Amino acid sequence: MNDNEQLRADLQQTPVPTLTLEPDAAEPVPARQAPAPEPVQLDESMLSEAERQMVQDFADKIDVTNAAMILQYGAAAQKKIAGFSETALDSVRTKDLGEVGEMLAGLVVELKDFEVEEEDKGGIFGFFRRTGSRISALKARYDKAEVNVDKISQALEDHQVQLLKDIAMLDKMYELNLTYFKELSMYILAGKKKLESVRAKELKEAAEKARRTGLPEDAQAANDLAALCDRFEKKIHDLELTRVVSIQMAPQIRLIQGNDSLMTEKIQSTLVNTIPLWKSQMLLALGAAHSQQAMEAQRQVTDMTNALLRKNAETLRQGSVAAAKESERGIVDMETLKYTNQELIATLDEVIRIQAEGRQKRREAEAELGRIEGELKQKLLDIRG
Repeated sequence: MNDNEQLRADLQQTPVPTLTLEPDAAEPVPARQAPAPEPVQLDESMLSEAERQMVQDFADKIDVTNAAMILQYGAAAQKKIAGFSETALDSVRTKDLGEVGEMLAGLVVELKDFEVEEEDKGGIFGFFRRTGSRISALKARYDKAEVNVDKISQALEDHQVQLLKDIAMLDKMYELNLTYFKELSMYILAGKKKLESVRAKELKEAAEKARRTGLPEDAQAANDLAALCDRFEKKIHDLELTRVVSIQMAPQIRLIQGNDSLMTEKIQSTLVNTIPLWKSQMLLALGAAHSQQAMEAQRQVTDMTNALLRKNAETLRQGSVAAAKESERGIVDMETLKYTNQELIATLDEVIRIQAEGRQKRREAEAELGRIEGELKQKLLDIRG
């Protein structure tokens, strides 16, 4: 089973956290600025009693001296997050909402083709001054337009059903992301617990033994254990970065859901308001055509229908403009994107600087260790001499 198949299977089940050691800005306010948020400290308060016990049991199984285990630690959860992110991205890439816009544009064309007439014919109701063939022609045009509109309506309904399914699927993805987030948090907590224990006990004992015996092999053993602890600490830090990705995924899923909901509402408005109104207006026109002998009644119907059409056209225009303005708003402010990008670059620079300092310190420590060993050897030679 590949990663995508596993993710689809997970979406069909109730998510439960699992752990394994063997993975296969808004604009600033001029008057005063809001206080900076306090950093979130990851601790076991977010876990249930059973989950805390799971973390403790898992921490006991961790072997910091196993280099292969350190390399693969938490990779299963990271892999899930990576596959999950790709699936969420695919759901956005494959959604052809432009087709819905084309259908709505096609509906407008049908309405205009039926409604517009030459000025000397007096618009649609110019047909009312005609008899026989003119009424038949009006009916024929209505039938043709109705068939096309029905096709568009069916296609819009299909898209609406698919969008509702996507919204439900995104709810499931949101729950699954919470589970992956919990798994990562438990990996991090278990790793930190184990790292703290090793440094406080095994590493301390190894360092004391090296100082007590003065043997190079004991000093090397203590240094090796310290290096493994540092590697494991970096691995935990990598998991913390992946955890941030999972945190960011939650609002992104909700934003996609919001877009789908907005499009669903637009389709619903078209199906229950625009199309029935258009059909009712055309049926009214046909009915008025059969009562052309009552000229005064015809005039009143014409005035009323035109007023209703203008009113509905104005209402539709206002609603469409408002919806268009709303839908054209950016999901994320540009300033926020700039800030996020700057923070990311600053983070990367800081990580590179810290790594460089770490390498420099290790080189200095290595030179110092060589000097110490040389002094010790020289002292031993002096004693023997």
